[in-house]
Amino acid sequence: MSQPIIISASPHVHSDRTSKKLMYDVVIALIPAFLVSLYVFGIGAFIVTAVAVISCLLFEYLIQKFLMKTDVTIGDGSALITGILLAFNLPSGLPIWMIIVGSLVAIGVAKLSFGGLGFNIFNPALVGRVFLLVSFPVQMTMWPTAVENNTTMADAVTGATPLGMIKEGLMFGDTMTNITANLPSNLELFLGLSGGSIGEMSGLALLLGGIYLLYRKVITWHIPVTMLVTMAVMTGIFWVIDPESYASPLIHILSGGALLGAFFMATDLVTSPMTKKGMIIFAIGIAVITVVIRLFGAYPEGVSFAILIMNAFVPLINTYFKPRRFGSKIKSKIV
Repeated sequence: MSQPIIISASPHVHSDRTSKKLMYDVVIALIPAFLVSLYVFGIGAFIVTAVAVISCLLFEYLIQKFLMKTDVTIGDGSALITGILLAFNLPSGLPIWMIIVGSLVAIGVAKLSFGGLGFNIFNPALVGRVFLLVSFPVQMTMWPTAVENNTTMADAVTGATPLGMIKEGLMFGDTMTNITANLPSNLELFLGLSGGSIGEMSGLALLLGGIYLLYRKVITWHIPVTMLVTMAVMTGIFWVIDPESYASPLIHILSGGALLGAFFMATDLVTSPMTKKGMIIFAIGIAVITVVIRLFGAYPEGVSFAILIMNAFVPLINTYFKPRRFGSKIKSKIV
């Protein structure tokens, strides 16, 4: 009997770059945001990141070694990235045991229960983050606030994020003029001197990482650019119509997880569409859901929910936006 041909999980891309190399390019791209988190949150950011990374690697090893009894793949970089992205979506003061629980859900439930890298439907880090948010909403929304000199937030009191302040202020009938007076400036949001998850604050650091991924061709422009432009257009329309009831597009882009989600989580090669048209549809869906949740939902933030919802539509998007088959004939009209 001839040797059977084993086909790996799709998508099938011809390249001299391995998955491991791509994964470590993403790790390099995340370094600027991590350095900003250390500057802003101090030792808290390091502890959260270290615990998330170590626990993700450990759970992947234990589950593959003793439960699934398959080859251990912790060296491919995927569990490392899951740990970093999970940490980047958490507050710096989250208890260690909660981080470990989030890692178990991310690796054990969202990744390995589907068969491992290449088979998971949902972004593992976001599944872990949303599970923690739903299970422990109080601890997951205790955000450190900046102290007087804006040098560290590690030992500061907790408060609302900019999006949380906007949501709460508008809920009690305040105007954007009054709310904006108490918000960090756009420059502070861009640099990362504001409250929030440890990896989502600095627009500058995330843009640098995103540009690196584009330069290295780990990702393409279709998802991040489409997502951010759609968010800017939608929020801009509401802002122009009623600037006292809606925040400006710049605040929406620089606050919360918009940039982190656009460059590092929505672009996940496994859980995003394969074709360029599919990517654009996928990104528009994420942007629309995010804006709807932010403006009309109960949560001030919506990027995580939006990406997971659109992850579920990726198989459908791939079905209807397939690339032309190799060798197929292009139909032409006869004039």
